[in-house]
Amino acid sequence: MVIPVKYHFIRMLENRVNKEILKQHLVNETFSRKTLSFYRYVNIENPVEFRNSLFGKWAELNCFGRIYVAREGINAQMSVPEHNLEAFLQQLDSIPGLPGMPIKYALVDDGKSFYKLTIKVRPKIVADGLDHDSYDLSKVGNHLSAIEFHELAEKPETLVIDMRNHYESEIGRFENAVCPDADTFKDAIQMVVRDFESEKDRKILLYCTGGIRCEKASSFLLHNGFKDVSQLYGGIIEYAQQIKQLGLPSKFIGKNFVFDERLGETVDGQVISHCHQCGKHADTHINCANDDCHLLFIQCAECAAKYDKCCSDECKEIIRLPLETRIELRVKNHNKYLGSKIYKSRLSPFLLDNKSGTEEAVFNG
Repeated sequence: MVIPVKYHFIRMLENRVNKEILKQHLVNETFSRKTLSFYRYVNIENPVEFRNSLFGKWAELNCFGRIYVAREGINAQMSVPEHNLEAFLQQLDSIPGLPGMPIKYALVDDGKSFYKLTIKVRPKIVADGLDHDSYDLSKVGNHLSAIEFHELAEKPETLVIDMRNHYESEIGRFENAVCPDADTFKDAIQMVVRDFESEKDRKILLYCTGGIRCEKASSFLLHNGFKDVSQLYGGIIEYAQQIKQLGLPSKFIGKNFVFDERLGETVDGQVISHCHQCGKHADTHINCANDDCHLLFIQCAECAAKYDKCCSDECKEIIRLPLETRIELRVKNHNKYLGSKIYKSRLSPFLLDNKSGTEEAVFNG
């Protein structure tokens, strides 16, 4: 007997259905979904109890998404059935600590951003590697509206800094922004403090996807003696929507990276990055089809066909092997694949192993 997906969610307070079955359920849905995100730094005394309560409520509404809960607050990216959207928003308003939540809706939405509901309790809703006493979230940078950020970003004395990871800024960024070559937010926040130590009196504008990282980054910069720190309120998502409504040309060029099945949504239609395998213009991120590698990298349509959506000939050969053989290789290559997962979207093994000449094209991108 097949247990209905919704009942299974509620009974287990987690999802244990095979992902391929869940994806097929999503494909077969006859209604539309809205992709949205929100966050709030708020004290949550019992994160586990809070998490379990949310799971029961949101499973009932057939919501999908990836949500992190910690003592410091909540960070959510979700897919909500359109016919349940009003009920979801009303429910959100009724949850202690979450009334009046600013909601950001996806720029490009096919309704396929998530296929299951995952709510995890974490030490922090944004991993920063910092001690709690190294910043004070009651003291953050000035919140700038889209138009305020748009106008200030034009001024030559202003320093615009991207607080996202390198694989995000690689496909899209604000014009003339400084983009730290960081693999994680933990790295980026330390790089900014170190690299701009001598410019603490300069006017600094921070931005990220939805604003959550800039809250901590601005607070950390202020704690470290930076005098004039502002941040784009609502992040790239809010900026793109407001600038479009105002009929202004976007200063954000390229694609906005998102942490769901889409992996990106275009802002101005430009493609500013390159395929990591052949060097052609491309901005489609993909995870290597060899699940034991799972490297995140940029791949054009031609290379996707050539390499069967893998990052290298080696991985292409591995996915064709019998399961038993792949399991043996998984154990043998554990450390190698672990490295691939940590250093997302760096040069693929294909380029590192073959030195085919396209390495220069990637770096010049």
